[in-house]
Amino acid sequence: MKYAFVGLGHRAQMYVDALLGEWRDAGTIVALCDTNRTRMDYYAERIGHEVPRFAPDEFDKVLELADAVIVTTVDATHATYVCAALDAGRDVIVEKPLTIDAEGCAAIAEAAERSSGKLIVTFNYRYSPRNSAVRRLLQEGAIGRVTSVHFEWTLDTIHGADYFRRWHRERANSGGLLVHKSTHHFDLVNWWLAAAPQSVFAQADLRFYGSDNARERGVTDRPVRGQGAPGLGTDPFILDISKDPRLKRLYLDAEHEDGYLRDQDVFGDGITIDDTMSVMVRYTNGAVLTYALNAYAPAEGYRVAFNGTGGRLELEVVERAWTPPHAAIDPSAASKKHKADSWERLTLHRHWSEAEEVPIESGAGGHGGGDRLLLNDVFRGPGDDPLARQAGYRDGIRSVLTGHAANVSAATGEPVHLVDDGTRVR
Repeated sequence: MKYAFVGLGHRAQMYVDALLGEWRDAGTIVALCDTNRTRMDYYAERIGHEVPRFAPDEFDKVLELADAVIVTTVDATHATYVCAALDAGRDVIVEKPLTIDAEGCAAIAEAAERSSGKLIVTFNYRYSPRNSAVRRLLQEGAIGRVTSVHFEWTLDTIHGADYFRRWHRERANSGGLLVHKSTHHFDLVNWWLAAAPQSVFAQADLRFYGSDNARERGVTDRPVRGQGAPGLGTDPFILDISKDPRLKRLYLDAEHEDGYLRDQDVFGDGITIDDTMSVMVRYTNGAVLTYALNAYAPAEGYRVAFNGTGGRLELEVVERAWTPPHAAIDPSAASKKHKADSWERLTLHRHWSEAEEVPIESGAGGHGGGDRLLLNDVFRGPGDDPLARQAGYRDGIRSVLTGHAANVSAATGEPVHLVDDGTRVR
């Protein structure tokens, strides 16, 4: 296979490194496309040989060279590149979210239906061993028919704050965290329940980040960005991207081309996304989800509990038990890999029985070995997977429309209904 990349920010690296490493027999990288030449040059250097580089308005030339396109651009542009690649008969691998709104979902669905190309959405959380274990237990009927789900996800002031420094801070780019981040979580619930979202009601607001909230707490005279700021190195909310060689090459050294600032102040003006969100979803199988996302917690992780006619299943995950200030300042110290103080626990409690802890078998690499399993499915095919982890475009649409419907509901105060197995807003 001949692979082309469109979007050469940090998200592309996992796929580039895969094709240079363990999956090098799966294909070659034949083209790079981005708005920024410096970022393309960084990846061409990493690849180790000359690779043709193109601007976005030359995407047709990219398609002439490639059998498949890996899309890791700004979320709002996904639909443009996905549809163009599908219409050219190319396979497409796209980072979540598939797109950011109902219009993008409809365009991609139509392109996918008329194309000979295959579309894969990379939901790596499905492959995490703990999440796969949940799917297996529910699929086996361990707690009977699931009637309700409670799901709480907390992003700490390392990970959560970072969305408010980058292009994600503008809803027009990312759809907000209910689309950009929560599509991971909504997809998990769709997949866990083997059901589709039917109605969505939400409340959401910006309560911590942004200039208005900062002033309300007496925080004033904030810098526009991290580089050159008086508090650089001491303020845990000011990021020093010069300390991370990769971020420096991809963003700080690339600013002269497009003016994009990777280290904007999280308490600055111009933030149009929410940081505090609550959502209720009813599914086609009758189950109800209550979901909460907080982007300024002191720890990072999630809790999900399933109530069923035969008992209860609980998964609790602590990815980072606390956030040391130096890790927030220095991105090279802010790795999301498991730390000594991280842990996970899966508990099955059947009616009239003592609760039992279910072992979780983890592998090497990101997400407990899940990233490796995902990449193997992407580049070599899923084979016979009883858990059906590889996600297609309809899975991507269901997850996006849940977040999109939540945004609409939060803005209007009204519930939003989905039809056609969760793939279209009524």
